[in-house]
Amino acid sequence: MFILANFLIEKGAVLSLALAGVGLIVAIILIRMVVSQSAGSDLMKKVAGAIQDGAKAYLRRQVVTISIISVGLAVVLFLLAQSGKVHSAMPVGFLIGAACSLLAGYIGMRVAVMANVRTTQAASESEHKALNVAFNGGAVTGLLVVGMALLSVGIFYLVMTGAGSDKKAVVDSLIGLALGASLISVFARLGGGIYTKAADVGADLVGKIEQGLDEDDPRNPATIADNVGDNVGDCAGMAADVFETYAVSLIGALLLGTLQAGADQAALIFPFLIGGIAIIGSVLGILWVNIRKGSASRLLMEGVFVASLLSALAYWPVSSALFPEGLEVAGGKICSAADLFGCAVVGIVMTFAVVLITNYYTATKYRPVKKIARASQTGHATNIIAGLGVGNMATGLPVALICAAIWTSYSLGDLYGVSIAVMAMLALAGIIVSLDAFGPITDNAGGIAVMAELPTVVRERTDALDAVGNTMKAVTKGYAIASAGVAALVLFGSYFLELEAALGHVVEFSLKEPKVIIGMFIGGLLPFIFSALSMDAVGRAAGAVVTEVRRQISERPGIMEGKDEPEYARCVDIVTRSALREMVIPALLPVLTVVVVASIPELGYQALGGVLVGTIVTGLFVGLSMTAAGGAWDNAKKMIEDGAFGGKGSEAHAASITGDTVGDPYKDTSGPAINPMIKVTNIVAILAIPIFFHGPLKEVNEGAKDKPAAAKTIEQKAGGEGE
Repeated sequence: MFILANFLIEKGAVLSLALAGVGLIVAIILIRMVVSQSAGSDLMKKVAGAIQDGAKAYLRRQVVTISIISVGLAVVLFLLAQSGKVHSAMPVGFLIGAACSLLAGYIGMRVAVMANVRTTQAASESEHKALNVAFNGGAVTGLLVVGMALLSVGIFYLVMTGAGSDKKAVVDSLIGLALGASLISVFARLGGGIYTKAADVGADLVGKIEQGLDEDDPRNPATIADNVGDNVGDCAGMAADVFETYAVSLIGALLLGTLQAGADQAALIFPFLIGGIAIIGSVLGILWVNIRKGSASRLLMEGVFVASLLSALAYWPVSSALFPEGLEVAGGKICSAADLFGCAVVGIVMTFAVVLITNYYTATKYRPVKKIARASQTGHATNIIAGLGVGNMATGLPVALICAAIWTSYSLGDLYGVSIAVMAMLALAGIIVSLDAFGPITDNAGGIAVMAELPTVVRERTDALDAVGNTMKAVTKGYAIASAGVAALVLFGSYFLELEAALGHVVEFSLKEPKVIIGMFIGGLLPFIFSALSMDAVGRAAGAVVTEVRRQISERPGIMEGKDEPEYARCVDIVTRSALREMVIPALLPVLTVVVVASIPELGYQALGGVLVGTIVTGLFVGLSMTAAGGAWDNAKKMIEDGAFGGKGSEAHAASITGDTVGDPYKDTSGPAINPMIKVTNIVAILAIPIFFHGPLKEVNEGAKDKPAAAKTIEQKAGGEGE
C-alpha cells in the first residue's frame, strides 16, 4: 500500500491522463465501427448529406461568432494580467477552455450525423442492431467529452506546475480555463437550443397542425432544418455543456484542495484519479450495452449501473492509498480515507438516483406521461396544465436528493468532500452523455426513414428507439442540472474562501444584512430573465420559420402534391441567422450582472455572494422543472401517436402537439442552458475578487486580527505567504 501511495502521489496526474487517452482510443475504435456500417441507398445518403451540410454550415458560423467574442474577452483578461489583477496564464487558460469546448461540440455533431443514416439502415435489419449503432455513435461523444476535459485540465495543470508556479497560482490560472469552457458552453447551449427549437416549432405549427403532415414529411420545407437542429442542439450543445461542467467541477475540486487542504498533494491528485477511473468504468459500461440483448431502456440503464459500480469499487483502494492517515481540512478536521471514499460514493449514488427519477417523470410507461396524454383528451389547455404540473412536481425528489448529498458529503469531508462528490458524479459523464447523444441520432434516423420512403416497419423501429431517446435526453439534462446545483455550491464555497484569503479576515454573509438580501433577489431573478430572453428568441425565430414555410406552400402548390421539392436551405439559413443573433444577449447576461453588482461599492462582495445563492436556488428549480416538463410533453405526444387515446389525427393528438411545441424550448433551450449560466455566474464572481475587492477592501479591513483558516493552512502547508 505504501508503494502504491507513493506511485499515485508522484504519478497520479499522469496516470489519469493515460486513462483519458484510453478513452479517446476507444472513441476512435467506435468511430471506425460506426463508419464501417452501411449508409443505405443513394436517397438515404442524399437526405443525410443535406442534414450534415446544414449542421456544418451552422457550426462554422457559430465558431466565427463565438471566436470574435472570445478573443475580445481574452484581450480583457490579458490587460488584467498585465496590471497584476489576475494570473498571467489566465488568458491562455481561457482560450484553451473555449477551444476545447467548441471542439468537443463539433466532433460530437460530426459523429452523430455519420451515425444517423447508418442507424436507419440498421433498423431495416433489426431494432437491436439500430440500437447498437446509435448508442456507439453517442458513446463517441461521451468518451471524447470526458477524455478531452480531463486532458485539457490535466495537461494545463502539469505544465503550470512544471513551470515552477506554486499550487495556488496554478489553480488560479485554471479559473481562466473554467471561464472559457463555461462561457462557450452557454453560447453553444443557447445557439443550438434556439436553432433546434425554432425549426422544430416552425415545422410542427405549419406542417402538422395546419397541413396535417406527419413527422419529418419531405413536403415540409422545415424538415431538414428540424433534423439539423437535433444535432447542433442535443449533440454539439450537450457536449459543450458537459465538457464545461466536468472541467469546472475538476477545477473546483483543485481549488478547494488548495484552499481547504493546504495544497496537500494527495488532495490535488484524488480528483484526477476519480476522473480517470470513471472513464474506464464508462468504457466497460459501453461494452456491456454492446454485448447484451434486451429492451433499449433496460440496456441503457444497465450500462449506467455497470459503469457506476465498477468505478465505485476502484475508488476504495485509491482513497486508502492516498489518505492512510486521513486528510486535514480547514478548521483542523481530519477526514479519513473511508470518509473521502464515502463522498465519492455519494456522487455515484446521486448520479444513478437522478437518472432513475428523471426516467420516471419522462418515460412513457410511468404515470406522469400517461397523465399528460390522458389530459389531452379534454383539450389543449388541460394538456398544458398537466404538463406544467408534472414539471413542477419533478423538482421535488431531485432537490431532496441534492440536499441529502450535500449534507452527507459535507459531514464527511467538509467543502472538499462536496467537491469530491461532484467530481465522482461528473466523472461518469462518459456513459451519461452516450445516452444523450443516442437521442438525436435515433430522431434523425426516423426522419431519414420517412424522407427516403423506407418501409413502415423501419420507422416503427426508429420511433421505438426515439421514444427511449427522448427519455434519455431528459435524463441527461436532469443529471447536468442537478450536478450544476451541487457544483455551484462548491464554486460558492470557493468564492467564500477566496474572499477570506484576499481580504485577510473572516467573512460573514448574514441574512440580517440588507446587501445580502438584495443580492439574493437579483440572483433569484437572473434565471427567470435568462429563460425569458431565450424563450422569446425561440418564439421570434420560429415565427420567421412559420412565415417562410407558409410562403413556400402558398406560392408553390406543387410542394404539397409531391411534384416540387421544397427550398430546405431557406429555412436552414433563417434559423441559423436567428440563432446566432439571438444567443448573444442572454449568454452575456450573467457576466454583465456580476460585473455590475461587483462594481457598485455600496453593494460589494456581500451582495455578490447573495447573487450567487439566489442564482443557484432558483436556477436549479427552473432548470429541473423545464427539462422534465418538456420531456414529458414530448413523450405524451409519442404515446398518443402510437395509438393511445385516439391516436394520430384525433383531438387528443392535436392537443399533444401543442403541449410538445410549448415544451420544446423548455427542454431544449431555456432549461438546459440554465446549467452553464449558473456556473458562469459563480466563476466570474471568483474572477471578480482580485479585480474589485482585493485592494480597497483589504485596506478598509486592515485592522482585522483573525486570518481565515484557508489562509493559515496555505501558509503552513504550502509555504505560501498569507494575505
